[in-house]
This record gives sequence, C-alpha cells and structure tokens, in this order.
Amino acid sequence: MPIITARKESLQVVDKVIENNVAMAIFCTASHWNTEAILLAAKKLCDKYQIESVPLAIAMTFNYPYMPQAQRVTHCRNAKLGFQSIMEHLHLLCDSFDSPYRNIVVLPHLDHADPGRDEWALTEGTKYLASAMFDAQSYPAEQNISMTRDYAGKYGRNIMIEGIMEELVVADKHVKSDISSVGGYLERAAAYVRTTGIDFLVADLGTEQQASGSGSVKYLDERARGLTSILGRKMLVLHGTSSLNKDQMLSLPGDGVVRVNMWTKIAREAGKYAAGNLFKRAEAVSRGDFEAVESNQYLMDSIDKASDMMLEILETLNYANFARK
Repeated sequence: MPIITARKESLQVVDKVIENNVAMAIFCTASHWNTEAILLAAKKLCDKYQIESVPLAIAMTFNYPYMPQAQRVTHCRNAKLGFQSIMEHLHLLCDSFDSPYRNIVVLPHLDHADPGRDEWALTEGTKYLASAMFDAQSYPAEQNISMTRDYAGKYGRNIMIEGIMEELVVADKHVKSDISSVGGYLERAAAYVRTTGIDFLVADLGTEQQASGSGSVKYLDERARGLTSILGRKMLVLHGTSSLNKDQMLSLPGDGVVRVNMWTKIAREAGKYAAGNLFKRAEAVSRGDFEAVESNQYLMDSIDKASDMMLEILETLNYANFARK
C-alpha cells in the first residue's frame, strides 16, 4: 500500500533508507498542488533511474504560529479541515487504480505540533499519520522532557515520534536560546533521547528555518556525527534545510541525518517561477484570454518547477541508491 501509517511498517521503511545511505525527504505541503508536486518529483526520480518505488514523507504543520500549513490549505483557514483535505487528497492520488503515483510510498507526518494548540492533530489526527513531531521546544526543559516522554509512551506504540530539546532559529521571527552552545550538548542530547524514548531527534545543526537564501549558515557536520556516535544509531532530523546549499547537503546521510525537512525554498522559488511566466502572458491576460487569465496555468507552472527542485533534492539525498540491486 503506497500510504503507510502503521509503526512497524514505517520503521521497516526507515531501516531501508538507512541501509541505502539515504536521508529521507520530508517535503511539507500547504496546498493540493504542492502535494502533487511532491509525488511528481518522486515519479520523475523513479522514471529517471528505473526504480520501482521510493519512500518519502509528506508533512504539514497544524497551528504552528510561524507557518500554519494546515490553515493555509483552505480559504476559511480551518486547520482541521485543511489537514483532512490534504490527507484525503493524498489517498486519492496514491491509491486510485489509474493514478500515476501508485508506486510512491508515502509516510504522512505531522510537523511542529505543540501539545496545547495542536492537541487534536496529536491525538485523533494520528490515525492519518506515520510520524509526528512532538514540539515542546518552547517549554522549560524539564517540562519538555516529561511531556515528550508521556506522549511517546502513549502514542509511540502506533506512530514514530520526533522530539526536540531546544529552540531553533526561525528567520526574522525567532532566535534560539543559548542552550545549544552550552558545553555538554552531546551528553544532554543523549540523555534527552534516553529519557523520552523518542524515535528521532530534531537537532540544532546550525540551520535557519524559513531562510530566504541558501548557503549563508554553517552546517555543523561534526556535531551531527558526534550526536550519531553518542546516540548509537542514525536518528537525526534536520530542519531549516532551505538555508543550506547543495554542497552542504551532500554529507547529510553519512553524518547520521536520516530525515530532512524542507518546504520554504521550494514554495518560494516555484512561486517566483510561476509569477514570471504570468508576467510573460501579460498581453494575453489584458485581452482576457481564458487560458492566460485562469489560475490553472499558474498552478501547473508551480507544480513543474517545484517537482524539478525536489527531484534535485532527492538526488542530493542519495535517492539514486535505491536503484542498486
């Protein structure tokens, strides 16, 4: 089945990812067009390398204040409706008999879910999910640990759990605390993972979320490798991947980063590309030409550009390794 939500099957997919020295892409979505662009990118990769199937995660935030993606799906900005709409659409695209995306394995993911404002998504919404990021980064450290431990103990039997022990940078919105620069970071991270029982750790590796440019930050590769060593397995999740350029991303799988989260750069560049094509149609638009004016062409341009960008990212994350027999 293309969409996987059961924990046992999800862990088997992750094991296959690690075995092939791949970092699984977590592509976020806030629209139906973006969801299809993700699947199209995976299909392009399979076609290019003659791969039968590849896995990836399609993710959404719920009421995350810095980017509430589930709210953005519908005009009424109802997060629950937006979340369910994307999940139903995803099943249609992946499960329909005549769909070109039936061979793509999708692990739905809930991103940046706060235990208070996102309670529905973290509880009732888990029936749609393979994994969830339990985001208690804004709470005091001891409370973060106890809340994450309790959640992982209750819901970790059904889904994979990401945890985060410190606040991360969000461009132009939030600056992280100094905890990540304090000595003993690796030991504190190991204690956090051991105490909470999480499956994946969202680590501070120097990146900046929702960055407007790439390559302006220093990726902390030594920290990533140190964390992987002290944790005893590959379990790191990277956020803020939009702030890295291609060269900085090449070592991620080998450094122990098993899941890579990205959306902002893709959405921004796809929108710029579609807008540029719209400007090129300005004369036809002024004449009222239907195909030039109607929003379908803008969306198709966005899908084409976004899928091409994501194809390149999949290649950078070693997805071509799945072609090996």
